[in-house]
Amino acid sequence: MPMYDYRCQACHKPFQAKHGFNDPAPKCPECGHAEVKRLIVTAPTLAQGILTLAGDSRRASKEQLQDKWAEETPKLRKKLVDKLGEDVVNRNAPTLNKTFD
Repeated sequence: MPMYDYRCQACHKPFQAKHGFNDPAPKCPECGHAEVKRLIVTAPTLAQGILTLAGDSRRASKEQLQDKWAEETPKLRKKLVDKLGEDVVNRNAPTLNKTFD
């Protein structure tokens, strides 16, 4: 089960709770208040709309990201062409036609 971060709306104390994705938010362990707000404390690294693992994934240079994009684009294009056809990909995703030399 994932761990979630919350802050109580009454006493403003932050706390963590472990529960299923669809389970309701827990009550505050400090004051027992039921109104709590879920906090987002971390987020994945995104680059140009793709989750990137270039470099050490947090401090990737522009060149590392470009290399990763050049590596992944042909794979993505092939999958899309196989599923949708060449015409659809050319019409709706023209940036995938760029060659990376």
